[in-house]
Order: sequence, then structure tokens, then C-alpha cells
Amino acid sequence: MNYRQTGKLFFVALCFTAVFGCKGQTGTGAKEEKKSGPVLAEVNGSTITGSDFNKEVEALPPYLKPMAETVEGKKELLDTMVVRELILQQAKKDGIDKSQAVADKLEELKNRIIVEAFLKKKVEEQANIGDAELQDFYNKNKEKFRTGEQVRASHILVKTEPEAQEILKQLKAGGNFEELAKKQSIDAAAAKGGDLGWFGKGSMLPEFENVVFSLKEGATSGIVQTKYGYHIIKLTGKRPAGVRPLDEVKEQIKAAILPEKQQEVFKKLKEDLKKGAKVTVKEDALKTLDGEKPADKSNAQPPAPDKK
Repeated sequence: MNYRQTGKLFFVALCFTAVFGCKGQTGTGAKEEKKSGPVLAEVNGSTITGSDFNKEVEALPPYLKPMAETVEGKKELLDTMVVRELILQQAKKDGIDKSQAVADKLEELKNRIIVEAFLKKKVEEQANIGDAELQDFYNKNKEKFRTGEQVRASHILVKTEPEAQEILKQLKAGGNFEELAKKQSIDAAAAKGGDLGWFGKGSMLPEFENVVFSLKEGATSGIVQTKYGYHIIKLTGKRPAGVRPLDEVKEQIKAAILPEKQQEVFKKLKEDLKKGAKVTVKEDALKTLDGEKPADKSNAQPPAPDKK
């Protein structure tokens, strides 16, 4: 991917986040007292600082974050922030910020955020999953947590063999694998230092898998070529086949239980709110939204008597 395309992606992502995520404000759109770090750019008297830049990186979708950690990617992201600030300033000069359309949208957005914050608070307070519940689920579903031999590995992926050779040289000279992965790898796992998590046989390409399962824990491979490019692999963990202990699968169990708990909390909350409120639903009016005419009760005929 060239950096012109990267810049376009950054601009779309940042504008989308600014409108729908209420993040990513810079310059005149941010509170100056919250700014910190070095000044990275000045735009007609407004500043973009290190803290502004870091907030933008955090707001980016996961697939774009690794791009923002390269030198060229940082330049493109900062340029995107500058252009967006210029647009914001011009829009304010044109009075767009004072238009009724913007005011209506802000009010709608404010209400959505309030509702979201309220529901999040209630769910966090009431959808707690205790240790006893986790243990009970684990005891009843142990077979679900049985796995074959698994390994945990990190890798650095680059496009060319000379690049891989240079990185391998740096590693042999004492370079930090995670830092080199963040800076040099073109894989999505670069943002996590190349970490691929735990996986079993059959999850990766054969040429990758053959090498990783032959490594000793803590060891680093040579250069491994696959259809994606050239890899350098580090084995960070090994565990034998068997049932995973509860401590290792707690988060997995929580993820399985939580949606149902959240639904229970929301259902009870909805019922409790309705109990203490006066709500009148106009069904006839609702039907008119689809072009239906409300029933004319004055001309309605009484039901015919039952024949005996």
C-alpha cells in the first residue's frame, strides 16, 4: 500500500470517528487546556500537539494503527490532521457550526451518548459474573476446553529477503524482537509486537507451522518464506494437549456468559423503567407512517350474533 492511499484511509477514518465517535478533535475543535506534549504543527494559530496525535492513533481502526507507527505513516497522519483542521476552520468561517442542521445533529448525538453511558453503567454494575458462576460453567463444559498441542508465537513479516536478513542481523546483535516487529513488520499483528496468540496445528500455513512447532520455547527462527512474504518467528510459549485450566479460559467463559447476562439486565431495566412511567402508544398513528389509514371506529359494524 502506498502512502497516498494511506493518507486517504487516515482522512476517511478520522472524519468518520469525529462525526460518529465523538473523538479525534484537534486544534479549534479541542479544549486547549487538555493539550500536552510537543507542538507538531501550527495551523493558522491553532496547535496540534503530541497528545492530539496520540488520541488520533488510539481512535484509528486496528488495521490502520500499524501504519501510524512508521515514519511515513506518522507524516501522513499528521498531514491528515492538518487538512481536517483547515476544513474545520473554514467551515466555522462559513457559519456551518451555527447552522440548525449541526445543532440538531449535536443534540441527537448528545442524547445517544447519554443513553449509551447510562446503559453501560447499569450493565457494568449488574452483569457481574462471579467466580462460582465461572467455576460452574467450566465444570459443566470441560470438554469444550480440550485442545491439542498449542504454541504461542510472534513474527516479523516483510516483503523481501534482504529486509528479513537485515532484521535477523539486528536480532542477532541484541535487537528487541517486539520493537522491531512494531517498526518493521507489515502484518496486522505488528501493533502487538508481532504476537499471534495461542494456536494449534492446522491454523497456519504448512511452511510456517513446520518451523514454529520445531522451535524450542524462547528460540527465534531463521528466515521462513510463505506466500505472504518473509517471516522471522519467535516461539514464546508451548503447552501440551489436554483440558485447559480454568485460569486460562476465564475470559473465554466470560465472553460466552456475558451477552445473556447483559440481555437479562436490559430486560429488567426496561421493565422497571416502564413500571414507573406513564407511556401511551398511539398504534393508529404508527400505522399511518406506512401509508395505512387508521381504522374508523364510528362506522365499525357490531359482530354478528352466533347462530344457534
